[in-house]
Amino acid sequence: MNIRCKVNGREVTLEARADEMLLAVLRRELALTSVRATCGIGICGACTVLVNDEPISSCIFLAPMAEGCAITTVEGLSSDHPVIQAFEREHAFQCGYCTPAMIVTCKALLEENPNPSDEEIKVALGGNLCRCGCYIKIINAVKEAALAIGGSR
Repeated sequence: MNIRCKVNGREVTLEARADEMLLAVLRRELALTSVRATCGIGICGACTVLVNDEPISSCIFLAPMAEGCAITTVEGLSSDHPVIQAFEREHAFQCGYCTPAMIVTCKALLEENPNPSDEEIKVALGGNLCRCGCYIKIINAVKEAALAIGGSR
């Protein structure tokens, strides 16, 4: 079946089976390798993308549900995006496997709440696991990005 949607600001038509997950389709059809296949059951967060600006686990999101939606992956953000810049400055990664999903999740958080508390950051990132344990640096990066987009501390 064909799925018409917008991915990273570009109108696309994706080919998918009715039972196929968005993760597999994004990787196969568009070579979006920042969308990581890890747990396959929606608990690790490595496959997180934004669907209509909401973070979702693409490994458990049926591709046909993306019809007409706007999907954002880290590839859709410019390298000078405040969240990406903050992650780089704060060294908020180690192996980098979780980083793309963390970045898009933080982007969604800051669009909804440009001045989150530490607790609000932790709740927003609760669905994203960092196996390297970079949480303190990630929280610092979110706070720095918040300041860059006009939040206050």
